[in-house]
Amino acid sequence: MNIKTKSLYTILVLIALLLPFQDFIYLVFAMKVLCFALFACAFNLLLGFTGLLSFGHAAFFGTASYITAYFCKELGLAPEAGIILGVVGSAALGYLIGALAIRRQGIYFAMVTLALSQMVYFLAVQLPFTGGEDGIQGVPRGTLFGLVDLKDDVSMYYFVLLVFLLGFALIMRTVHSPFGQVLKAIRENEPRAISLGYNVDRFKLIAFVISAALSGLAGSMKSLVFQLATLTDVHWHMSGEVVLMTLLGGMGTILGPVVGASIVVGLQNYLANIGSWSTIATGFIFVICVLAFRRGVVGEILTYLKIKS
Repeated sequence: MNIKTKSLYTILVLIALLLPFQDFIYLVFAMKVLCFALFACAFNLLLGFTGLLSFGHAAFFGTASYITAYFCKELGLAPEAGIILGVVGSAALGYLIGALAIRRQGIYFAMVTLALSQMVYFLAVQLPFTGGEDGIQGVPRGTLFGLVDLKDDVSMYYFVLLVFLLGFALIMRTVHSPFGQVLKAIRENEPRAISLGYNVDRFKLIAFVISAALSGLAGSMKSLVFQLATLTDVHWHMSGEVVLMTLLGGMGTILGPVVGASIVVGLQNYLANIGSWSTIATGFIFVICVLAFRRGVVGEILTYLKIKS
């Protein structure tokens, strides 16, 4: 990482830390951006750095959301315990789905993940503890480690920011590790990676499980921020949104998914006042971005500045 990149990350972290002291951006909106940014970064690890297009990542996001919401509300567990259980549940589901999906490639891989994700959606509709179409509402934020009251939006914001930074750092470390280099090799030329003696399926499965676990972490945080878990979290629309965030920000870049998530969530929030026209306006803006930024917003900027991600 060069000096310019370090300086950029430092400035962004400082801005995030000072965000609660301004009056322009609602903290709940900022927390939503952080949750979906982590979700997009987790998805980018699979698509951007491994070359695997999953249409079923909402399954992991939503599963962790339901698990955390259920254990925190019905059993009264502390938020940290609910989050851990949610992440473990998503990682386990990621292992099961990944073990089946990695046997296929390309569009077949994408369709397998979509089909299995729809099965998860069906279970979320039918199982009694999920609340059906009503979901799980009124999830208590609780007290973190018995010390920090997360009912306060400022405390909750800093907790979400900390979790996001830890998840982002883990993804950066993974990408720049020898393991990450193997993932890039698989993305660029899988037959060559096989010829070099790498167990490609094992690397794919590990990347899939890591991506699923981090997606679950984002889902768990989202259920605490908004204090509910609904069918929207496991719907295929959610999988489509995270694909859009990644492509819009810049697939295969570290910061791209964060920017993409900020754009998508921002458009959804600030264009909501114009009613049904918001969909048309959002689509028009996306078309412009796709035509103007073929590598994504961050990808084009990095290319222009000749900086490696």
